[in-house]
Amino acid sequence: MISRTISQKILDRLGDGKVIILYGSRLVGKTTLLQHIASQSNIPVEFFNGDEPDDRKSLTEVSSTELRRLIGQNKLVIIDEAQRIKNIGITLKLLTDQLKDLQVIATGSSSFELANEINEPLTGRKWEYQVYPMSTSELISDTSQREEQRLLSHRLIYGYYPEIVTSPGSEEELLTVITNSLLYKDILSLDNIKKPAALEKLVQSLAFQVGSEVSISELSQQASIDFHTTERYLDLLKKAFIIFELRSLSRNLRNEIKKSKKFYFFDNGIRNAVIRQFQSIEYRNDIGALWENYLVSERQKRNQNHSYDCNTYFWRTHAQQEIDYIEEYNAKIEAFEFKCNPNKKPKFPASFTKAYDVKNTTTVNSNNHLDFVL
Repeated sequence: MISRTISQKILDRLGDGKVIILYGSRLVGKTTLLQHIASQSNIPVEFFNGDEPDDRKSLTEVSSTELRRLIGQNKLVIIDEAQRIKNIGITLKLLTDQLKDLQVIATGSSSFELANEINEPLTGRKWEYQVYPMSTSELISDTSQREEQRLLSHRLIYGYYPEIVTSPGSEEELLTVITNSLLYKDILSLDNIKKPAALEKLVQSLAFQVGSEVSISELSQQASIDFHTTERYLDLLKKAFIIFELRSLSRNLRNEIKKSKKFYFFDNGIRNAVIRQFQSIEYRNDIGALWENYLVSERQKRNQNHSYDCNTYFWRTHAQQEIDYIEEYNAKIEAFEFKCNPNKKPKFPASFTKAYDVKNTTTVNSNNHLDFVL
């Protein structure tokens, strides 16, 4: 098993009296992670799976007395796909309130469903983490930095879902299955979506515009749905961990673009599966988009693994000056430009560096990218 960085954080939280909530899309490795944590904890454990009808029934509208009988002498309860269980927030509250020496871990593949259930009952009583696809750092730990550098082009195309990483030769077929499961099993069931064809068009439009400013109005036209439906579908895609967004930084200059957004996919492989493009790097005209999506998504993983809780943005003016990616921490700003080709040397606009308290400016390319993602 490839070791997941987040596993040690979770092990360190065991026994502190709070529920541990793990969010992440299906097939991202949550169940395998839970099995590893259970084996490492040396605590008697009871597993429940929200996909199983009998487990859902056992944990629905149940009293604390019934829960004690159900759990027995076990001191660790793991509930996988907890969002499938009706009123799971109340059940989790009962477990933590009435069984004081019990540790509970719950997972959800939809923050839309699970967060709505648990936020009020578990206020102040939970730790929340996101489980991402595997990271460059985790794979380097499993193999070597040299090996991952060799596989960089492969990762840009096929991404980091665990089954993709561990099944060389079957990537395209598996990614198609994974993507169909995420989009047409999970998301369509979340909110009674009536127009699956429109959702597909919307996701494809996002895939073609990775790294570019996106207009919600234009997206709605491309998907042939109204503005508010487009916003709702985007929210569902974010809560199902398919995409995430960057907002524009705009505080100091009159000509800064203020309300724009850029959308990225949590995994390059999912992005490429959506538009059905798996050709090699040398035959593609979207290497810039692939490179930017890879770097921003890997940076998300890196920041969580390092507990680096910063604000993230991009920056652009109406005069077409731009910076790809910005991090702000303790009022200090670091600015990054992404260029796969090491020979390209972009200039950071003087208007930006004068207007903001910029700590560093860095161009991330194929030679130095590991410094950015590790």
